[in-house]
Amino acid sequence: MNNGIEIIYQDDNIAAVNKPAGMIVIPDQHTYENKTLVGILKKQLNQKIWVVHRIDRDTTGVLVFAKNAEAHRNLSIQFESSQVKKKYLALLSGVLEDDEGTIDKHILISGRDVTIDDTGKKSLTDFKVLERFKGYTFVQAEPQTGRRHQIRIHFWSIGHPLAIDGEYGVSDPLLLSSFKRKYKEKGIEKPLIDRLTLHAAELTLTLPGTNELKTFEAPLPKDFEITLKQLRKYGK
Repeated sequence: MNNGIEIIYQDDNIAAVNKPAGMIVIPDQHTYENKTLVGILKKQLNQKIWVVHRIDRDTTGVLVFAKNAEAHRNLSIQFESSQVKKKYLALLSGVLEDDEGTIDKHILISGRDVTIDDTGKKSLTDFKVLERFKGYTFVQAEPQTGRRHQIRIHFWSIGHPLAIDGEYGVSDPLLLSSFKRKYKEKGIEKPLIDRLTLHAAELTLTLPGTNELKTFEAPLPKDFEITLKQLRKYGK
């Protein structure tokens, strides 16, 4: 994992990367900086970097860092004023009936707790169904606000948590045997995917230093891609 982070784009002001699963962005009480995304990237770029936004440890995809204080200020304003467009791909539990819609539920953040609560901050997530399977739905989600765990708790609140999400749903890995009929066991079955089924696919922002609108994209990681391939084959 520490053989470098995939850099999607960089200039003098920013670096956009494709975050792998299983890596936290900044240090916590259990993880030293050299094992975090920010620590590895600092070393890789051989310079100081500023964190602008974060995604969860097991979420993959596009993440943008600033390379100087001015760019950090510029990007922070874009994020805080919802000028940054984000597109996520998610595999949900159950079959979502609506083809598209908006989840409009206030989110309250108190310490480490994230809850749906009318006293919280207004939070909006637009979604569009891309594919339906037996027992699962593949969606595109566009959060219009940037609350912690927003996509995860919003889909949980409408009865369709992520297919794997230990906090808001079930943490069981996704197995081929659970939807392929006549599955034959050959030794211990390896999960198709065993982490959060959420991917930050696209991010659009204005480049600091210029007024150019730029979109960064990260392809679905292999485990997610394989899961969808098997669902298309056996889970219809």
